Amino acid sequence: MSSQRLGEAVRVRFFMPSPALAPYITTYYLTEVDIAPDARIEDWLHPEWANLRFAHNDSWEAGIGAEPLRPMPHFIATGPTSHAARFRTGPMRSWGIGLLPLGWARLVGVAAVNHADRTCDGAATAAYAHFTPLLDTIFAGSADPAAEAQRIDAFLLGLLAQRPPAEDEARIKAAHGALVDLDSGTVSELAERIGLSPRSLERLSLRAFGFSPKLLLRRQRFLRSLAQFMLDPSLSWIKTLDCQYVDQAHFVRDFKRFMAMSPSTYAALEHPVLRAAAQARAAAAGAAVQALHRP
Repeated sequence: MSSQRLGEAVRVRFFMPSPALAPYITTYYLTEVDIAPDARIEDWLHPEWANLRFAHNDSWEAGIGAEPLRPMPHFIATGPTSHAARFRTGPMRSWGIGLLPLGWARLVGVAAVNHADRTCDGAATAAYAHFTPLLDTIFAGSADPAAEAQRIDAFLLGLLAQRPPAEDEARIKAAHGALVDLDSGTVSELAERIGLSPRSLERLSLRAFGFSPKLLLRRQRFLRSLAQFMLDPSLSWIKTLDCQYVDQAHFVRDFKRFMAMSPSTYAALEHPVLRAAAQARAAAAGAAVQALHRP
């Protein structure tokens, strides 16, 4: 299928949560792939925060990092990631919910490090089981995107009311704010910004964010660069480099770490889902990728 026809076959729409949920949820997003029943499209999802995805789709396959593609359940729960996720699907219609670190801490409530870089059947996993009713709730009425988004929002508002504030909510929010700030380029700067010792920051980071502060800062730097390319693929990589990169070789090392391929290999691939998502997300939420969403 040509690039133009791929673009026409994929539609991604984003919806913002209610104000009460905004500290916890990035967006709700609807992905629709309209292709022949036996056709497949493939893409590579960049590292991001945790996501919950719901779809009545038996053709979805995915794998994180070096994992082989494997069939996905109807409720796909993915913890925060530091590796690209390759996925392949036939025709489908799915809803996703992006969880901010504070949302993970309150709505999931277990140590993020234990679910980092892992995808599972949410309905069969204790940490996510309380979200399972959404699989039927979302699709219970008409297939109207605005109405479906409202049903997701209502369910999560109800869940929020049942869940007490997470431990260290203020510090999680402060750490997240510092993490997306360009002035925080080192772990010591990050710790100083939020008034924690490096050791305390490490514990908080693993519990709420899933990774060490050092890896998170590296991931942010990489994603700021990748987002520029996703929004304008006509740019050369050198023009997308984040200000914290020393040189292009530094960026290439990070690219291979997070995406398991070189920048040139990535640029040569079709990105029918991620390119559509980047444009739509930037317009709706102000950031092309989820991990750049401000708390």
